[in-house]
Amino acid sequence: MASKGKGGMTVAAVQGLAESIAAELGLRIWDVTFTKEGASYYLRIFIDKDGGVGIDDCEAFSRAIDAPLDELDPIEQGYCLEVCSPGVERSLTKPAHFTACLGQRVQVRMIRPVNGTRDFKGVLESYDDGNITVRFDSGDGLTFTKKETGFIKLDDFEPIE
Repeated sequence: MASKGKGGMTVAAVQGLAESIAAELGLRIWDVTFTKEGASYYLRIFIDKDGGVGIDDCEAFSRAIDAPLDELDPIEQGYCLEVCSPGVERSLTKPAHFTACLGQRVQVRMIRPVNGTRDFKGVLESYDDGNITVRFDSGDGLTFTKKETGFIKLDDFEPIE
């Protein structure tokens, strides 16, 4: 087993446990993160299901994973467990996220400006071996890699006409 306390190994260990518990509850795991914020550590498990998740889903999953997570004990230091929805403007971080969201509107923040602009909105047109293409309303498109971005997330905002 992976050594405890390493962020990536912690996430991988928790991901496997979380996926089996989520399946039993009719849920899917969208993402698992383990981060230090200030002096505190947070283990966040983002759950999802068709039609979206509610507070009851988060509570049921939290209760179901609590004892198995204690038994697995993948984290050396104290931490706060948060079970939540990825939200309508969910972050796209994994290849599966991109393929699942093809054809949907996204917001992209580039690390370095492209033609003087860092923020873009458009339709996620393709994802191929780490290359992401977003098509803008103007018909123009931009192809880039995930490493070039600060974030990519769904854009659920619909302007009022």
